[in-house]
Amino acid sequence: MFELDPGEDITLIVDMVQRFASDILSQQYRDFEADKALPEAVLNSYAALGLGAMELPETLGGAGLGSRAKCAVLEELGHGDPGAALALDGIGPALYAIAELGGDNALENIILPRLDNPAARIALIWDDGKPQKQHSLQRTGDQYNGTVPWLPCSDADLLIILDRQGASVVDSGFAFTPLKGSGLRAAGAAEVVLNNAPIIERWDKPAAAARALAKWQLYIAALLVGVSRVAADTSREYAMERVAFGKPIAHHQALAFLIVDMRTAVDSSRLLVQDAACRADAGQAFEEAAATAFVEAIESALFVTPNALQIFGGQGFMQDLPLEKYMREARTLGLLAGGIDLAKEIAGQALCELDSTVELSALALAE
Repeated sequence: MFELDPGEDITLIVDMVQRFASDILSQQYRDFEADKALPEAVLNSYAALGLGAMELPETLGGAGLGSRAKCAVLEELGHGDPGAALALDGIGPALYAIAELGGDNALENIILPRLDNPAARIALIWDDGKPQKQHSLQRTGDQYNGTVPWLPCSDADLLIILDRQGASVVDSGFAFTPLKGSGLRAAGAAEVVLNNAPIIERWDKPAAAARALAKWQLYIAALLVGVSRVAADTSREYAMERVAFGKPIAHHQALAFLIVDMRTAVDSSRLLVQDAACRADAGQAFEEAAATAFVEAIESALFVTPNALQIFGGQGFMQDLPLEKYMREARTLGLLAGGIDLAKEIAGQALCELDSTVELSALALAE
């Protein structure tokens, strides 16, 4: 269990980010998509909020607020524009791999020099160790070769490659080729080719790698909650205004039930995200909870966003309205952090281990 009241500090931060997302991101998202980037003025405005160091420990000059505060901020940014959120947070989830595996020394050497540069970008890549036709990364000795077919960024000066055993830091030997992209257009999109890319730092810590992946999953799950929420809210408001057969369509039973189901999906995924984040902040095991929250956030978003579009009917497919964008963003976010299949694998393994423990305990009691 966790305290539902986030506290005054987090509430004040969320209110500030909510205003930023409402006044800037929600108003200019089509411009961001067209440019496949954010203007310098927006990057500077976000940097002025001072959120870049919110998760850094106080010993390094950060706020030390933890995962719950970050997830609350990401939900609001996702509500405004998740692609812009990724562009604004240039270090992004790469912070978790560096913090969990490299520790304070790595944070001081890699993160701190980039905090004052709104344009700095670190790309986090998941290497599942299973070569595929279009996605194969191979680590041979102290080098990486291969292709990452898509990343939600147009460039980066540093790559963090996370796998089940640890993480590698690469600062050269790679090239970005811009792609058109479908979802998260404001963040940009590119294919990355690594050619004898030297590994300048390698950390082999499987438990720390699992925690870094879990925090990455929470990061994306929080953005998905934001997308689901704005899609549900937008379609509900339209259903209250659109009149058919003498009353708002929201008052027709079938649609009323659907609107309730959509809102329930948003709230349930948020609660799972917050629960996992609180576990992480408390120093408890949270990997299974994060994977479960990620799965729920993806499935909720894939339920909410298409139905929100359907409530609008044919006009929902037009770019004059943001409904088609919400659906694109939800599907694209679900591909990150190893995707839903990896999260289900992690959550499933944890449940199987729990069942085995229960069975062994029952046998012991029977004896």
